[in-house]
Amino acid sequence: MNKTQKKIIVFLVILLFLTPIGIFLPMVFNAGDAWGEWSAETVETLIGYVPQGLQKYSEIYQAPMPDYTLNTEDSHIEKQSLFYILSGIIGATLSLVITWLISKSIIRK
Repeated sequence: MNKTQKKIIVFLVILLFLTPIGIFLPMVFNAGDAWGEWSAETVETLIGYVPQGLQKYSEIYQAPMPDYTLNTEDSHIEKQSLFYILSGIIGATLSLVITWLISKSIIRK
């Protein structure tokens, strides 16, 4: 691993541990949900209607970890932060593996 790769990994690890900011900022600014993570109902409240595409596809996909947690009834900020970090680790790992598999497939051909 060269110096640039090490710097990139350190940077990504730092970003990973900064992910709980997404929990704290909406609380600080009394903003409700994190920006862009709105349900169809919230969008309707914010802009007065639900765009057709959002309405059509919002019920099709269900997040594997809704609200970044496995236990939605436990609202302790420490546990929410840990689940938020866990979500980041899972997402980053899946992205890395998928990108690696695609690149290996392309390079092989």
